Amino acid sequence: MQENIRTELVTAMKAKDSGKVTVLRGVLAAFTNELVAKGKKPQDTLTEDEQIAVVKRLVKQRKDSIEQFEKGGRQDLADTEKAELAILDTYLPASMTHEEIRKVALALKEKLGVTDKAKMGVFMGALMKELKGAADGSDVKVVVEEILS
Repeated sequence: MQENIRTELVTAMKAKDSGKVTVLRGVLAAFTNELVAKGKKPQDTLTEDEQIAVVKRLVKQRKDSIEQFEKGGRQDLADTEKAELAILDTYLPASMTHEEIRKVALALKEKLGVTDKAKMGVFMGALMKELKGAADGSDVKVVVEEILS
């Protein structure tokens, strides 16, 4: 993914697509920051899972920003964040649907013997580990609440 982003950055620079250039530079900077935080050299590369985790973190930041800007009545800034979010989403694997999450959750519920909301935290943690980041946490929470209610 990292090499792909570098290649697309060059293409975006040649096309003078300033929005995409800004987002891709931000992603590469986040990759470098992650490497430094892990005690590695900036020239190293992250594993595929680490790269996905960094992009997911950036996506979450954009979603939070969009929410805050819309609450503050700054639709212009929210639109900019939405455009950046659309670019970032292209680098993430496809997210699971509610129905796919439900199938995994029901199987895990039987396995763990969860019967009520008292063990919801343990169930959510186990389910997120089982899904290995293939589903959005908020989607998983909705499905778990439906199952346990």
